[in-house]
Amino acid sequence: MSRTLLLIGAGRMGAALARGWIAEGRGPEIAAIEPNPDPVFARALKKAGGLLNPKGALIAAPKAVVLAVKPQMLEAVARDAARFAAARPVFVSIAAGVGLAKLETWLGDRAAIVRAMPNLPAAVGEGVTVATPNGRVSRAQKALAGALLKAAGALEWLDDESPIDAVTAVSGSGPAYVFLLAEAMAAAGVAAGLKPDLAARLARTTVAGAGALLSAWPERDAATLRRDVTSPGGTTEAALKILMANDALQKLMTRAVQAAARRAGELGR
Repeated sequence: MSRTLLLIGAGRMGAALARGWIAEGRGPEIAAIEPNPDPVFARALKKAGGLLNPKGALIAAPKAVVLAVKPQMLEAVARDAARFAAARPVFVSIAAGVGLAKLETWLGDRAAIVRAMPNLPAAVGEGVTVATPNGRVSRAQKALAGALLKAAGALEWLDDESPIDAVTAVSGSGPAYVFLLAEAMAAAGVAAGLKPDLAARLARTTVAGAGALLSAWPERDAATLRRDVTSPGGTTEAALKILMANDALQKLMTRAVQAAARRAGELGR
């Protein structure tokens, strides 16, 4: 059976996407190329009917080629993947910082390409991906790429790629900011007298629960939810007066996102 879905790179993010495809019943369509596969992923792929590192004849005419490798590896991988261009697949790249122009140079000027930026919560089906197609992506190819990306969570399309470095800085890197917040909350709890394991559990569950509220109540933005939980003269207000003094937290986050966006641009040069 020829495989129509080729995944090149099954590291953390590539494997996360593949798990979503497997959950949707696409296992028999998948061929994955990964020199150092995680054993758990390898077993899951095999059980679902997918192939790992198959011979070339089985992936001669894929409908989609997903490039899920690190930016510094992408040129070599893309130039090699260009051999599939004759089959007219849609190429989907999830490498940070590498623009459509470079991808077109490596994959060929007739290649249909979608540049996408997912994030780590894709591993549990709760990610968000922002994607932008080049001018050669057909309606059917965009729909296929969208279906593959939505298997890992929400999907937003951009008409052009100019904001994607900022996307990388906000949602691509964003989970690490949230993890740092949980880490800081736990450390602060210990400083306030809690045992470390209890402080860590409280911080983790609180951050997860707050995120669930944001997701469950989209009609209320973050500022509204913050105000809802802040009673005048109460404990939350006392804490927020520290965190929001002189817009210190906002200024720090702005600097952090700008640094991440700048680095995303540097990776693409």
